[in-house]
Amino acid sequence: MIVLDSNEMRALERAAVRAGGSMASLMEKAGAAVVELAAGIIAEKQLQTITILCGKGNNGGDGFVVARFLSMMFPDICIILPCGYPETDLAKVNFNLVPDKVPVLDFAEQYEECVARMNDSDLIIDAIYGLGFKDFLDPASAELAQLANRNEKAVRLAVDIPSGIVCNTGEVGGGCFHADHTVTFTAMKPLHVLYPGAQFCGKVTVASVGIPANLVDASTYTLKTADDFLASHSLPHRAPYIHKGNNGTLLSICGSYGMAGAAVLSGMAALRCGVGLLRCAVPKTIYPIVSSELTEAVFTPANASESGTISFHEFDRLQFEIMEKASAVLIGCGLGLTEDTVSLVSQLIISSTKPMVIDADGINAAAQNTDVLRGAMAPVILTPHPGEMARLMGVTTHEVQRDRCSAAKNFAAQYNCTVVLKGAHTIIALPDGNAYVNLTGNNGLAKGGSGDVLAGMIASFLAQGCDPEAAAIFGVYYHGLAADRCAERLSPRTMLPRDLLQELPQVI
Repeated sequence: MIVLDSNEMRALERAAVRAGGSMASLMEKAGAAVVELAAGIIAEKQLQTITILCGKGNNGGDGFVVARFLSMMFPDICIILPCGYPETDLAKVNFNLVPDKVPVLDFAEQYEECVARMNDSDLIIDAIYGLGFKDFLDPASAELAQLANRNEKAVRLAVDIPSGIVCNTGEVGGGCFHADHTVTFTAMKPLHVLYPGAQFCGKVTVASVGIPANLVDASTYTLKTADDFLASHSLPHRAPYIHKGNNGTLLSICGSYGMAGAAVLSGMAALRCGVGLLRCAVPKTIYPIVSSELTEAVFTPANASESGTISFHEFDRLQFEIMEKASAVLIGCGLGLTEDTVSLVSQLIISSTKPMVIDADGINAAAQNTDVLRGAMAPVILTPHPGEMARLMGVTTHEVQRDRCSAAKNFAAQYNCTVVLKGAHTIIALPDGNAYVNLTGNNGLAKGGSGDVLAGMIASFLAQGCDPEAAAIFGVYYHGLAADRCAERLSPRTMLPRDLLQELPQVI
């Protein structure tokens, strides 16, 4: 499914009008779509008192359409105006079509009555702000949102966007309406899939409002969902007569003294995802530990620096391993950050002729001089968490999190690499400007080692012949799906990264 930002959605609406539609028709159908969901909820839960919060723009216009339709089916409908009477032409037209039997309360002039109504409501429909919301709710809307959120008996339904959330980034500047359900139109918007906004949308329903499919298909879009990619792509087919050489060889340059587990988890994940041969370059100091866990791997025990990381003097040997024996490279999981590893990572990036996944301290090493990424001879996939992304960009983690999508897309385009920006609803950004958002996974992944598993999975698919786009999306999607299975079986709190390894055979 595509995800449209506010500008893309408006452009699509204009295209629909040029093709013979009208904004009035789109608003009518939007209201009808909300009513369809609302009526089902009302009937199922036997709700009685329905309050619709209508702003002064076109989102409020949608709300007036909702009020008109619901008043034909249910007796107790009320409208509250937090910002005064409608100002856009379409909103004015639909306000005038609301039947006289539907009471309209002005929040500023009928404050006590509005508060009492909010506290008594069984269903509260938010149609205050839409695509154009920028930063903070006005005081009246903020108070109404708080009243709605505190009403524990009420079902809360948002029209297109819960008021208080910025459409294109998912930012919540202050308070916002906490929806149990959101009905959006034609396509999801960034706030429906980007946190923190996504947590306040509840169950999101995408409703058609009559925009022709050919116009939707031709529109530009901010994101696609990962499951959209999987619907038309599958893992490489394996013939019955293949041998391990046909399934790729991954060179894993991971681990350091004190961080043997990262090499183990990433290596096990790579093996579980089907790579034909795993070759592990690890410091000699941790070779006994890692080799006892990764019994299927082949090892290159490497000389270590005084700090226990792989020595830069191993560069020539590792470069030979890449050129002669590997089909892809994974570097960084538990690697450690020293002068040796910074130099090693930089030199391997610019000399490798095989595609590379760079994770953890590999990213931190590359952040010392991001220009080396522009010199890469082969495709590079970076798998940063927000803090590592901030180091790469030279900004704060807060700035990355304010607009995760733009951060990933801009860096991927600027440095000609694939960026997997980890976190709730991971972003996969490609060098060509396209990007995906993954909707699998849960907060049980917020544990040390989860990223090592993901890096190993992506590198495994890359070694098996997937292009960087497919390797990244397959890895992120199946990683999240395995986490969802773990959460069902163990709970998010108690699941461990190693538990993902047991679920991978079931989800792939």
